[in-house]
Amino acid sequence: MAIHYHCRHCGTNLGSIDKASIHSETLGLHKLTDQERQEMVAYDAAGDIHITAICEDCQEALERNPDYHQYDFLIH
Repeated sequence: MAIHYHCRHCGTNLGSIDKASIHSETLGLHKLTDQERQEMVAYDAAGDIHITAICEDCQEALERNPDYHQYDFLIH
């Protein structure tokens, strides 16, 4: 089982954790609401977990241009 982090806005691979066993508390997933978990966490057929987050470039772009929040995908 691996855990893959991707940016929700540009799709950039933020990193992966390749570990046989890891608890959701270690990742902080237990702090997400049910809705946040549905939006941010996905599981594939191989048992890998895919988590959407935000990369530094997109975070910077959103801080400089708050109107970008209306878009699901940012190109930079």
